[in-house]
Amino acid sequence: MKLLVTGGAGFIGGNFIHYMQRAHPGYEIICIDALTYAGNMETLGGALSHPGFRFVKGDVADREAVFALFESERPDIVVNFAAESHVDRSIDSPDVFLRTNIMGTGALLDASRQYPVRRFHQVSTDEVYGDLPLDRPDLFFTEETPLHTSSPYSASKAAADLLAQSYFRTFGLPVTISRCSNNYGPYQFPEKLIPLMFVNALAGKPLPVYGKGENVRDWLYVEDHCEAIDLILHKGRDGEVYNIGGHNERTNLEVVKAILAELGKDESLISYVTDRLGHDLRYAIDPRKIGEELGWAPHTAFEEGIRRTIRWYKDNRAWWEDIMTGAYLEFYAKNYGGR
Repeated sequence: MKLLVTGGAGFIGGNFIHYMQRAHPGYEIICIDALTYAGNMETLGGALSHPGFRFVKGDVADREAVFALFESERPDIVVNFAAESHVDRSIDSPDVFLRTNIMGTGALLDASRQYPVRRFHQVSTDEVYGDLPLDRPDLFFTEETPLHTSSPYSASKAAADLLAQSYFRTFGLPVTISRCSNNYGPYQFPEKLIPLMFVNALAGKPLPVYGKGENVRDWLYVEDHCEAIDLILHKGRDGEVYNIGGHNERTNLEVVKAILAELGKDESLISYVTDRLGHDLRYAIDPRKIGEELGWAPHTAFEEGIRRTIRWYKDNRAWWEDIMTGAYLEFYAKNYGGR
């Protein structure tokens, strides 16, 4: 079996490659990543030495490069993680998100038609559903929840989902889509909430929290997410959407306080800042469908996951310190620039 993993040098894509090499050591994996600011070859670590692994530096929105890669590799399965994903950046530069998240997905879908694949899996987000009120804890996103986006990021992901579904209905392409809640764990770029708060707290710097920190997210440990995608690839039904949630709802303030407690730092480091434009109130996923159909359930409670995550960042200072200084950008130039 040969997998093409796009965006594999990013946070979730990188964790997925490590997971699949452990779960299916006989699989071949080709990773394509443009190595933008959030792509880091050091995230792939030991995966680079795996005999069935190949890395290609490329942009999924470059149709010529995508088609050339499909022509040479003929993948059986495509897993599309490649995306611009930071909401604040999408507010500043929406066009970048439209190019990668929509045009890039379109190029991959067209290549998957010309060089037929067994499965095209689109990795999406619960943010395509918009948000839920804070005073209705009984409400959850299901696969039938209407799309109602709040930011250029979530709108671009919703557009990519609809495009993928149209290729299933119009062309019969074997597409599946997963929509996950907020991931956390090793290798997450330190602009996201948990690693940013960890790094700032360790340095004794203020921890910026939007508004009053009341916004609620459902936190999903990244390895649990990878297991769910693996099940969808092998057992999922063509044309279906599967929600993947962690059953770990926390306010942003609760997450920040948990990090401070793990580090033994004082809550006086918390600094409340002006809220983000269009900030969604609450995300909460109902993952019953993937549980009933494929037998998946999250294994990692938030308390255990946050301990593992903080332990990883403590034990891998060089990884995130290189990001903070920009030194990680030198890794590709040194090891792959001449290839």
